Amino acid sequence: MLIVPIFTGCWDRRELNELGISMAMGIDKAGDEYRVSIQVVQPGAVAQKTGGGIESTPVSLFESKGVTIFEALRRMTNTSPRKIYSAHLRFVVFGEEMAREGIGDTLDLLSRDNEFRKDFYLLVAKGTTAASLLSILTPLEKIPANKIYRSIDMSEKSWAPTTAVTLDDFIEDMASKGKQPVLGVIEVLGDGQQGNSPKSVQRVRPSVQIRTAGLAAFRDDKLIGWLNEEESIGYNFILNKIKSMVDHVACPAGGNVALETTHSKAEIKGRVAEGRARLKIKLNVEQNVGEVQCRLDLTQPDSLDELERLSQKSLEELVYRTLEKVQTEYKADIFGFGSAIHRSAPKSWRTVMNDWEENFEHAQVDVDATVRIKRNGTITNPITEEKGET
Repeated sequence: MLIVPIFTGCWDRRELNELGISMAMGIDKAGDEYRVSIQVVQPGAVAQKTGGGIESTPVSLFESKGVTIFEALRRMTNTSPRKIYSAHLRFVVFGEEMAREGIGDTLDLLSRDNEFRKDFYLLVAKGTTAASLLSILTPLEKIPANKIYRSIDMSEKSWAPTTAVTLDDFIEDMASKGKQPVLGVIEVLGDGQQGNSPKSVQRVRPSVQIRTAGLAAFRDDKLIGWLNEEESIGYNFILNKIKSMVDHVACPAGGNVALETTHSKAEIKGRVAEGRARLKIKLNVEQNVGEVQCRLDLTQPDSLDELERLSQKSLEELVYRTLEKVQTEYKADIFGFGSAIHRSAPKSWRTVMNDWEENFEHAQVDVDATVRIKRNGTITNPITEEKGET
């Protein structure tokens, strides 16, 4: 009997030297077509040591146009010697003009093609095109896509002026009748034309930088406006997305105290009464004293009580300012108040859901914050006060 061995293997294996590893994708509008930009890693340049010889850029930018995103990516083979491989994509960024026109149609390929993992972020480039932003080199991180990705992660965890939004997050909010989506924002500081040269990052103060810049508010798939740093923090408090952040309150006798939020929990309850949507936001926040720049005796319970009261007031005012801007200017429920009413009172939700945009604008929202200060740090009184007592 002849036994024929059956060998299995990686039939779809791709050699690394045949692929162009894509770290970021940019999408802009070019008339009736899309302009797609891909930031591809140059492995040799990334591993290159500084010194003699000509220093290469760590990434290359390939661009192509097409009526569809898929077509533009395939047409990119006209200029790229390697197949673009997108399994390691860090983010997709939309130019501002593209985002205002609507990004819904561009999401189909990103969802449909199994080469794209679904953990990459979606971003908006404020005041510029995606192609221009992706051409800028960055300090510290040789690969700009990694710099932007890690800046978003670090900022979200430590400062809270932005939030990481994945493809699935955006599609879920866009499809919901009770919540509108947001995306993180990045912008260019300085002359972007100078940012694509290695010389731009060979300075103590780089001439061009990329930074996170709050959040972009959407209605369905269209950009309608921006939330600045303060408003984005307010948004994150409401949406229960605060991991850590630092704020300050003014001391009664002058000076300031910096407070670090170490824990925050938000609860939203909604109902409809007398034909009007009514929401209650309850915030429970824990903070530590991070810095004291006034005469304040932290050993006294009254001092801590006063700090907590001031912090509660500051937090409530922050949230109210955020609510006022979104309700009056954008009239888009990026907070998910409609979903909160649907969860709490599904029958009442049916009476307002068809005109929810108008109902959201006139919704009554009450905010109740409770702040507890847990730790004062390793010293009790300010340095200046201790010096005066010696």
